[in-house]
Parts: sequence; structure tokens; C-alpha cells
Amino acid sequence: MSGGVRRAARVRLFKNAGLLAALIFGLLAPQRSLAQIATPASKPATDKPLSSDERAELLQLIRSLQERVEKLEAAQALSRENASGLGRENASGLDQKPNTAPAPPVQPESAAAVESKPATKPQADSNDKESFGRYTPNLGFKVANTEYGDLSVSIYTYARYLNQRGLDSTFTDAFGNTKTVQQRQDFQLNKMQIKFLGWILNPKMRYFLYAWTSNANQGLPAQTVLAGNLNYTFNKYITLSAGITGLPGTRSIEGNFPFWLGVDSRLIADEFFRGSYTSGIWARGEITDTLKYHVMLGNNLSTLGVPANRIDNRFNTLASALVWTPTEDYGDGFGDFEDHQKLAPRLAFHFSRSDENKESQPSSEDFENTQIRLSDGTVVFTPNIFGPGVTVTDVRYQMTNFDWGFKYKGYSLEGAYYMRWLDNFRGLGTEGIARIFNQGYQLEAAALVVPKTFQIYAGHSRIFGEQGDPWDLRVGGNFFPFKNKVVRWNNEVLYLHKSPVGYTSVPFAVGGRGFVFHSTWELAF
Repeated sequence: MSGGVRRAARVRLFKNAGLLAALIFGLLAPQRSLAQIATPASKPATDKPLSSDERAELLQLIRSLQERVEKLEAAQALSRENASGLGRENASGLDQKPNTAPAPPVQPESAAAVESKPATKPQADSNDKESFGRYTPNLGFKVANTEYGDLSVSIYTYARYLNQRGLDSTFTDAFGNTKTVQQRQDFQLNKMQIKFLGWILNPKMRYFLYAWTSNANQGLPAQTVLAGNLNYTFNKYITLSAGITGLPGTRSIEGNFPFWLGVDSRLIADEFFRGSYTSGIWARGEITDTLKYHVMLGNNLSTLGVPANRIDNRFNTLASALVWTPTEDYGDGFGDFEDHQKLAPRLAFHFSRSDENKESQPSSEDFENTQIRLSDGTVVFTPNIFGPGVTVTDVRYQMTNFDWGFKYKGYSLEGAYYMRWLDNFRGLGTEGIARIFNQGYQLEAAALVVPKTFQIYAGHSRIFGEQGDPWDLRVGGNFFPFKNKVVRWNNEVLYLHKSPVGYTSVPFAVGGRGFVFHSTWELAF
């Protein structure tokens, strides 16, 4: 309602209120006629009382004026409410009662959801308490929310006690070389990630930027990473993105970190076969309500710790995922923390390929590295492993992965099967090297013993190859003190049998055989 209309309403209101008061006074004093009320006192008047008809007519006029005054008051009150922004919560009806019940807890979202979900653009007159400082688990605190964009800040970190003293001190690889196994025991604030996320100018255009550090890798080239990606969502069928993200070659790099059963630790089969994080462009979206796709074209299998001048210029790293979830609500994470009351299945297919060069490989200790290794842990580019004087400089990597899962009432059973081919070797003396084929599997089972509070799990994986058949077994438990995934205390025991993978940031070591224990306090807000 404009200012002029409100002033006119006030004038009418005061006039009618005055007239109403005068009429009531006349009704209560029947000895005075309407002429006495309306004419100057200097004019003589008679004391003739009102007749019954006149009195009834006067009462009807008073009621009519009363109704008009009430309507004007209601209109003026509604105008004030709209002007101050009140009533937005009751847009469906003015007489709707406010909801005083506590809001249901918001479950955290994965990075993939953050990339692809368009935000809602706020109204210019939005309430400050609703727009600033709001907290959403795993998306952090909203520190800015305007009609031109918003910004949320989120932190992920964990403190870990690690004991590897149960491992054998040495191992012998498939080529007869004896190597030392590091046996650590230490406390580390192992990883910290500060995330900045939101939208800018258009809710469909989102950004996800972060600083990521691995303190166990102090002094190494990729100890600290500044990275992120930019995304534009056209509709639910396609979101286009560019920047750094995980190659979607296995389920654990579809964007579901950190919602794994263990804290920042995969089974060794997944670690052995997967790609890693790289720069590139990608598209993701829905084919149907239950079938989703994700395809990425990247620089190489792992860009962390690798400068741009060491990356080949052929741009031939491709990874893809096709995920079917018939109930639509399977969730991104491992385990059934959500406590599905109906059976929720999942089936997915992944394919990755890349022509890798020795110069484009990360060093052995760079965190999240995915050096191409043989099944005994030997890096494929190591000189002389295929014979005296033989040095591999280039190799083609191809990997196919199927994964499946079921969730029901706090229980979950999930698994994956991997197949990898290494061929097209190039370098000095590589003409006689045959294609190398590895395959493997993993299984994980979990149960919520106390809903939203305590979870137990077990996992096993095995790799099959010409240089050995390593495997691992682990059992663990998660305690969620606040009944959400924001904070948890994880304890896990691993048994490793000739692990072919490992680096400083993870609890397993290359060549490790024996027991490992770690206890971790994780914060993901």
C-alpha cells in the first residue's frame, strides 16, 4: 500500500470515528435531537425525544459505520505487516498459525550435491536472521546472502592417533628386492580443509573453492592445495563444471567424501585401482529420476603435486559413471546412517582411461596420489623391473568398475569389482612387454547398533595379479555424539597382507603385512 493511500485511509478513519462518537452520544442522550448535535448552540432547540423508528435508524447507521472502521483498521494493519516483511512465513493464508515445532535435522550434503544443486535467490527484503549465520551440516555457516550471490564457509578436519608398529619391518617385492616398511606411531591433525561455496549473480552459477592441507606431509610438494571448481546448472539434466575434482572412476570419488565408513581411508583394492583428483571439465545430471551420469575429461590421473609443465598435452584422460538408484534416496555415503525403512538398492558402472607419462606422475608421498603400481606395490615406471635396461616412459591405463549396494533399517551391504589393463608401453626396450591385467573386489557391511549414535562395520578387499595377490581386512566402529555426521569418533583395526599401496596420509603402508590401529576424531561442519 503506497504512502498516499495510507494517509487517505487515516483521514477517513478519524472522520468516521468522530461521527461514530457523536452518534453514540446522541443515542445515550435522547433529550437532545440530532439538530442540537449538528447545529450551533446559539439556535434554540426543542426537547422532543427520538421516536422508536428514528432510534432504530440511528443504531443501523452506527453498526454500518462500525463495520467500515473495522475494515479500514484491518487494511492498515495488513499494510504495516507487508511493509515490515512479516507474513512471509504464512503466505498460504493470513489466519495460518505459525509452526512452533523444531525443524527436523538437516543431513549433510556431499560435494557433488553442492556442485550440481542450484541455490534459491533470496528476496531483497529477506529477514536478516534467516539470511545470515544459518548453519547447514557439511555446508557450514552462511556468512553472506544477497540478491547478487551468497557465501558459506565450512571446515573439515580430523585428529588421528596411528599405530603401525604391528607391521613387519621389511618386505620383498616380486622382483626379489627387499625394502623397508615404515612403522609409525604418532598423533597428527592429519588433514584440514576450509571450503568456500555458494552462487554468484545467478543461482545456477555456483562456485566451490577450498584450501586443503595434509599435515602428515609437512614439507612435501603437495602438502597444501588451493583448488576448487566452477559450475553452471542448466536444468536437472545437465550441470557443466570446470576446475579440479575427483575422476569418477570408482564410487569413492563420485563426490561422497567424507561419508565413508572409515575416516579418510579406503580399502586397498579401491586405493590400488582408482584415479585421483585432476584438472578438467565435466558434466553431470539425470537421465531419468533414477538414473544419473557423470563424465569428465581431465589432464591426467592425478594432478596433485604435478606442475603443469610436466603434464603431457594430449588431453586424453577420461572417466565416467552411470548410477542407478531405483528408490531415488539411496544417499551418497557408505552405510545406512539414514536408516532407510524401505529397501534401497544401488547399481553403478564406471570406466576410466588415460595415457600416462612418467613425468606426469606424483611423487610417492604426495597425498591422494595414484601412482600406477603393479600388484606387489612396484611403480610401473621403475627402471629395469621388466628386464635389464628396460625403462617405461609411457603406458595406457584402462579400468572398469562395477559397484552395488543395499541399505535397509540401519544395515548395509556394499561391494565393488575392478578390472584394470596396462598396455601400449613405450620407452627403451619396452617392445616385448605384454599387457598386464589386474582384477579385484571389495565388500563392506555395516549396522547401526544405536540409531544415529553408534555404528559398527567390517570390510575386506583383494587384488589379483601376476606380481602377487594382496588383501586386507578391517573392523571398526563410529560414535556420533550429536546424532549427525558432523562429529564422530572412529576406531579401526586393519590387517594388511602385502599391501601394494600406501603413503603418509593413510594408515596403510606399501608392502605392509600385519596389524594397524588408528583412532580418529573427525569434524565435518
